[in-house]
Amino acid sequence: MAAARHLLAVLTAALVAVAAGWALAPSANAAAGCAVDYTVNQWAGGFTANVRVSPGASSVSGWTVTWTYPGDSRITNAWNAQVNQSGAAVTAVNLGWNGNIPANGAAEFGVQGTFSSGNGAPTGFTLNGVPCNGSDPVPTGSPTPTPSPGVGCGTGTVLCDDFESQTGTAPAGAWTITSQDCSGLGAATVDPTTAHSGTRSIKIAGAAGYCNHVFVRAAPAAFSFGRFYVRHTTALPAAHVTFLAMRDANDGNTDLRMGGQNAALQWNRQSDDATLPEQSPAGVALSRPLPLNAWTCVEFRVEGSQLQTWVDGAEVTGLQVDGVPTPDVDRQWLTRTWRPALTDFRLGWESYGDGADTLWYDDVALGASRIGC
Repeated sequence: MAAARHLLAVLTAALVAVAAGWALAPSANAAAGCAVDYTVNQWAGGFTANVRVSPGASSVSGWTVTWTYPGDSRITNAWNAQVNQSGAAVTAVNLGWNGNIPANGAAEFGVQGTFSSGNGAPTGFTLNGVPCNGSDPVPTGSPTPTPSPGVGCGTGTVLCDDFESQTGTAPAGAWTITSQDCSGLGAATVDPTTAHSGTRSIKIAGAAGYCNHVFVRAAPAAFSFGRFYVRHTTALPAAHVTFLAMRDANDGNTDLRMGGQNAALQWNRQSDDATLPEQSPAGVALSRPLPLNAWTCVEFRVEGSQLQTWVDGAEVTGLQVDGVPTPDVDRQWLTRTWRPALTDFRLGWESYGDGADTLWYDDVALGASRIGC
């Protein structure tokens, strides 16, 4: 009888251990070297955060990220993930299109929230139940790191601007001046008096009217991510203007354009004049203006049929295409198939009626992964 009781105890313990293993097993594997980087942009009573998750040396076919806030931070909105919060605990789950992360790859999503007494650094990051070495948030009020002259592009870039090596006033090296269709009062020069880093930038004197447009153009190898710093003197007008254009070989060699309309940043597709966000009051409110007389870091991702935009490190909700039509954001954009193949990169100024501006561009970089500000 004692032997039978001992055998029963052993079998019971084994079953409990197996059941516990089943209960704790994540839906997809994650390597012990996983990393979750949480970068916050904070103001009085509110914040946004960009969350970058990497599984390390192993791929995952679906991901769940968790963390805990030490204060009273409450998430009110999220993008590129389904995010829920219970008390201080947060759970973020991939969407249908971004669940697969290759080994040494990464996925990014963002959250927006509020707080009253404090927005402390979150802790306890996990990926599919495995603890990760998440980085600390960027301290509130910290200045944007300034790259050294000619540096700051990271590895794997296909274009890192060579403005510091420019010796004359006319853009040279990787850059040429172009005025598609017609030219007039617009001008592009190398400016040795104004720069985000180093001593030189590209200055664009942008005049109103279509035939006054001017750009500096580079033709890099294939890229999905871009970053540039821009400074300008005049608020974006109500009328449509463009300051970034990229030729799309999959759309009849027409342009994918970034600029402004209704005083806020927007993307525009030249082939059908679709805008991102939609130019409704609700759509425009999901974008943001371009700050005046200060250097602003603008980043973008155009990969497959996805598009993302960051300004000073914070993703702009109204400037993303995620494959799911969203009213006031990308519903108009997704009325047809869109999968661009970008073949050049142009910075400058183009207005289609009203709108003149003076702009400077510096620390331009293009590559296959996010470069950062």
